Amino acid sequence: MESQLALELVRITEAAALASAKWIGRGDKNNADDAATTALRSHFNTVPMDGTVVIGEGEMDEAPMLYIGERVGNRKGPKMDIAVDPLEGTETVAKGLNNAISVIAAAPQGSLLHAPDMYMQKLAVGPKLAGKLSLDDPLEQTLAKAALLLDRPLTDLTVSILDRDRHRSIIEVLRQSGVRIKLLGHGDVMAAIDTCADSGVDLYIGSGGAPEGVLAAAALKCMGGDIQGRLLPDSDEDIERCKRMGIADPKRLLTMDDMVGGQGVLFVATGVTSGDFLQGVRHLPGSRAETHSVVMYSETKTVRFVRSVHHLEEQAGTWAQAVSF
Repeated sequence: MESQLALELVRITEAAALASAKWIGRGDKNNADDAATTALRSHFNTVPMDGTVVIGEGEMDEAPMLYIGERVGNRKGPKMDIAVDPLEGTETVAKGLNNAISVIAAAPQGSLLHAPDMYMQKLAVGPKLAGKLSLDDPLEQTLAKAALLLDRPLTDLTVSILDRDRHRSIIEVLRQSGVRIKLLGHGDVMAAIDTCADSGVDLYIGSGGAPEGVLAAAALKCMGGDIQGRLLPDSDEDIERCKRMGIADPKRLLTMDDMVGGQGVLFVATGVTSGDFLQGVRHLPGSRAETHSVVMYSETKTVRFVRSVHHLEEQAGTWAQAVSF
């Protein structure tokens, strides 16, 4: 069942990636997102599962498709929680930059946190630091502890963080500590994955979207890494939204198991634009295109890469021929 479902989900993220790739560098993030969402949704109901979207394009009546609570799949398979971002990196695609992906996480019903669309403070690390650091500690203490655990000087650590005004004070602390800083324009999910992907990044810190935090947690659970988070509601309305979604204490520390509980977690992503971990869509002669995807499974910690060639005239937007697996 895991293998069949994984291939079905890859077929879906491939379709979304192919559709949104038409908008790379065209300066139109909305049409890029719409193309990915439409392609992804049009394939979802053929998948052998009874899925419920717990992280999607918005709440019911606020999003035209893939809203939180929407049922997906053909209702003939296991009951699953679904977290989905048809295009993680809409501005990345619009500007022709790196690390845009189409991504889906699937887990047994009740496993995924229903994360509201707000900021989340995050700390993500790879296997060597998993379970050994705390988001509650001062940043200086976290950096010193990480260096000790990795048996390296602080100046040899690399920390990634989104290059945002809200992170100015954190970046200043990082500068004063002497660590290397990888400033990111976009790509919250891929930034967390980098800590487990032999990229040279040791920690990912800062605040980003809470839904992306859950997607990242699904990937890190499959890769042996760790992530912690804390929601950052900025109004009473935000706090009430959290409570309506089952989060009684919106400001408590969330562990990886809080975000993605249990086992049987699948994480699937297809590159739209190229990055260090996934290559983007590449158009080939003869109305063909090549995609590069990853499939992860928490039970076995298996990470598989799928490179596919699609014959667009015959099967537009579908999985045509896997050339390496």
